[in-house]
Amino acid sequence: MKKLIVMLLMLAPVAAFAQKFGHVNATEIMQAMPEFTKARTEIEALQKQYEADLKSMQDELQKKAEAFEKEQATLPDNIKQRREQELQDMYQKIQQSYQDNQQALAKAQQEKLSVIQTKVLDAIKAVGEAGGYVYIMDVAAGIPFISSTLSKDVTADVKAKLGLR
Repeated sequence: MKKLIVMLLMLAPVAAFAQKFGHVNATEIMQAMPEFTKARTEIEALQKQYEADLKSMQDELQKKAEAFEKEQATLPDNIKQRREQELQDMYQKIQQSYQDNQQALAKAQQEKLSVIQTKVLDAIKAVGEAGGYVYIMDVAAGIPFISSTLSKDVTADVKAKLGLR
């Protein structure tokens, strides 16, 4: 009996300080958001526009290079050098445009997704505070194991907070 009382007294503080842990799949939540679908569509459209612009520039370079190849033998040296320089300049312009497009695409993606990520994080924080959670881990971050008995999946709660199904 004495051992039982001692054990209960030892476990009482543990029970009083029981902590709640949760886990969430932020990627699943983001992909369910209409804003994410819209942002992805806009980014894909921008990417297609950039690809079309580059293709147009490459086609123009190809045509000029073919024309130069045909008439190269009959051109004076000064005109030949000028055309070679024009072709080289066009090639460099295409390379620069490609790099600029990649940077612009990355920036657009960052701008569009950061707003969505902030919204998801705010919802996770609100669910955490309302539910009294000590910690909510994102399983999409590559956490190798989360105990389903010690941690509650709050993905549905966060989706509900955001008005998603």
